[in-house]
Amino acid sequence: MSIEKNIQTVKDFFAAIGSSDSEALLGLVAEDIEWIIPGKDWPLAGTHRGHAGLAKLLETASKSIETSTQPREFVAQGDRVLVVGFAKGKIKATNKTFEDDWIFAITVRDGRLTNIREYVDTQALARAAQMGASGPA
Repeated sequence: MSIEKNIQTVKDFFAAIGSSDSEALLGLVAEDIEWIIPGKDWPLAGTHRGHAGLAKLLETASKSIETSTQPREFVAQGDRVLVVGFAKGKIKATNKTFEDDWIFAITVRDGRLTNIREYVDTQALARAAQMGASGPA
């Protein structure tokens, strides 16, 4: 696929996330998708594999976090698309807010996302997820 088509596929993926369209989302990812979210001490961290892993990740996200994600820049070469963006939100269990500049490194093959690796502010997210600490992150 062309670089332009790969970028459009990734834009469609973010649009599906933004509209909570899980059917469209699953149509854009490979059966063996691998989504790696670094860190610990916050609900979404870990490696999520396949459609079942993605569905579980989305369910966990909807139960544990409120977020507004804004992809701002798309840079592509070959089958890789880097997305630079910003998110702000709140961890529901602690009611603490966070702000997060992030980069997603995404691999697109045959029109579907096969791998997502997030580079996020894990400290901000872990602070917001910690029980008992005071104030927003």
